[in-house]
Order: sequence, then structure tokens, then C-alpha cells
Amino acid sequence: MFQRMIDDFKEGTGTVVRLTSLATAVALSLFITTSFLCAAAFVFVLRRYGLIEACLTGAAVFFVVTLIAAGCYMMGKKKVEARATETTRSAAQTALGDPMLVATGIQVIRAIGVKRLIPILALGGLALGLLASRNNAADQAPAE
Repeated sequence: MFQRMIDDFKEGTGTVVRLTSLATAVALSLFITTSFLCAAAFVFVLRRYGLIEACLTGAAVFFVVTLIAAGCYMMGKKKVEARATETTRSAAQTALGDPMLVATGIQVIRAIGVKRLIPILALGGLALGLLASRNNAADQAPAE
């Protein structure tokens, strides 16, 4: 059994190494292809319009590519934040729906007493509010 686990690990590692080297070769080939296409476009614009126009054309193309990449990054970041928020909400709902947690809460209330528990809950709510406002202010701060 242990030998089979080792063999599976070796096989999986070998597959990962092969796929990684293949992905590296593809990325390198794509980079070289893009470089030659950029050089060809530069030479074409250089011969037809001149040096300054060729440089400005190259800069404009790379600026557009940068804007597209930044847009994709922002969309991906929003999706990740939405998933994290959804996961947090579902975890809180699951915790509040757990009968063991509810039973424990009832036992705590019985042990401490309602009159003593109200000031403790008020302080906890105040601390939670301060923590939430501090995290909200940190999220809205401009990135440096």
C-alpha cells in the first residue's frame, strides 16, 4: 500500500514536470513570436511613415494591451472578492444553523445570566463595530 502511494506520487510528479516544461516552451515560443511580430510592425510603419510615428504606434499598441490586461485583472479581483464574501456569509449562516452551537449559546446564557450578559454583548458589539469601521477604512485607502 505504501509502495503504491510512492509510485502514484512519482508518476504525478513526473507528469507535472513534463507539463511545466511544455508550458515553459509554449510561453517562450509565444514571446519570441510576439517579438518578431512587433519588430515587423515597427519596420513597416518606419518605412511608410517615419521613426517617430513607428515609435508612437508601438507605444500605443502596448498601451492598449496594458489596458486590456488591467481590465482583466480588475474583473478577476472582483470575482475573487465576491466569492470570498459569499463563502463568509455561508459560513456564518452554517454556524448559526448548527444545533450544537445554539445549544452551547443557551448553556452560556443560563450559566452567566441575562443581566450580566447584556453589558458583555454591548461591549462586544462596540468592539465589532470599531473593527469593521477600521477594516472598511483600510480597504478604501488608495494603493501605493
